[in-house]
Amino acid sequence: MILDFFRQGGGAPDAAPEQKASAAGRVMAWHGAGRVAWSPRDTVSLTRTGFSGNPVGFRCVKMIAEAAAALPLVLQNSEQRFAVHPVLSLIKCPNPAQGRAELFEALYGQLLLTGNAYIEAVGAGGMPLELHVLRSDRMSVVPGADGWPVAYEYAVAGRKHRFDVREGVPCVCHIKTFHPQDDHYGLSPLQAAAQAVDVHNSASRWSKALLDNAARPSGAIVYKGPEGQGAMSGDQYDRLVSEMEAHHQGARNAGRPMLLEGGLDWKPMGFSPSDMEFQKTKESAAREIALAFGVPPMLLGIPGDATFANYQEANRAFYRLTVLPLAMRVAATVSAWLGRMSGEALDLVPDLDQVPALAAERDAQWARVSGADFLSDGEKRSLLGLPALAAEEVNG
Repeated sequence: MILDFFRQGGGAPDAAPEQKASAAGRVMAWHGAGRVAWSPRDTVSLTRTGFSGNPVGFRCVKMIAEAAAALPLVLQNSEQRFAVHPVLSLIKCPNPAQGRAELFEALYGQLLLTGNAYIEAVGAGGMPLELHVLRSDRMSVVPGADGWPVAYEYAVAGRKHRFDVREGVPCVCHIKTFHPQDDHYGLSPLQAAAQAVDVHNSASRWSKALLDNAARPSGAIVYKGPEGQGAMSGDQYDRLVSEMEAHHQGARNAGRPMLLEGGLDWKPMGFSPSDMEFQKTKESAAREIALAFGVPPMLLGIPGDATFANYQEANRAFYRLTVLPLAMRVAATVSAWLGRMSGEALDLVPDLDQVPALAAERDAQWARVSGADFLSDGEKRSLLGLPALAAEEVNG
């Protein structure tokens, strides 16, 4: 047995067995290849590494949240579109510290970073007086015996507040994305892009170390003495190393010419293919992060394959495939929640006619529907997403 070979001191039959002082000394550890070190996957760590510490993730979340929050919203029902309504007034000024854009930007940001977003309604009975977005990392769902949520707990600095949602219209609106393995919480794009975020951050740290510490030399100094010897004395070596560290390392000394004494020769060296792959790996990781969030890489300035013919087409796809589905889903959930409080059937939808990125599509759609003579005015308005005209407007 191989363990007997090591235990017997190399297999010598007359060798005395070695006595170890530690009781655990007879346990041998077999070391294999190291495992990949990934960052933690909890909400706080992912937000720190993927949003606060990664420019691609930060820009993706900011682009989507700001674009979705800037969409004009219209409130309507099956009969009319409202110009003045308590719901519109509440959304326009949800609380003293935030306006409509700030509230929805925070709401979309929480949803993109954690997969969950929570809105608290302040005010007893009827329409709320204020709306507040609560941090998702502080909120937890309390399920009942049947699995449905009966309460939400908001924890800050060791203190908890419980929102009971068992009776009446809940004072907390929970918006979540689809998660195939969780009944109560959503799956964020940042979780799907977590590995790409780690690769991108590691490549950035490698590049920073290369600049600061000269992690990979750009050349080699070859010594050849006057009598052909290839080794330097200890004093000569220490002096050369100290001069290299003081005068030729770091970004501050980049490009400084090197003064070599007799016997020293500079041999320039380029980057190896593995070193050059770091930049390609970083760009590939950036594209994967953008893919997880649904942002065309062209809009982020990431080099690579041009999927779209031009910037305008990429911007239109960004709105159609990412911003609008998110905004329509959130607006529908919020309007249904507020409609239950007001006792009305309301629809809060983005006004696509005021989105500059979709102007060309809307012009073509309006021209196509207007030219359809076989459709009535009511059918045309329905196709364009407009409410039906009132009876007095039709007769007048």
